[in-house]
Amino acid sequence: MVPDTSAGAGELESIETQGKTPAEAIEKALAILRVDRSKVKVKILSEEQKGLFGMEGARPAKVRVTLLKKKKT
Repeated sequence: MVPDTSAGAGELESIETQGKTPAEAIEKALAILRVDRSKVKVKILSEEQKGLFGMEGARPAKVRVTLLKKKKT
């Protein structure tokens, strides 16, 4: 997990998570940010890769989930 706190005041703007699948990685990020899917933008950084015979070389899926900016009225 790599949080981006560039907005200041310790608020998370985006987070990178890993999971067995992109969907699992997205769910982890939503739980950490405590928001639902409609409040974020998701970028899949890498798909999961299965290892040879399910062993070495396997890599998890990685995603970056970014909070959408609230529109000022």
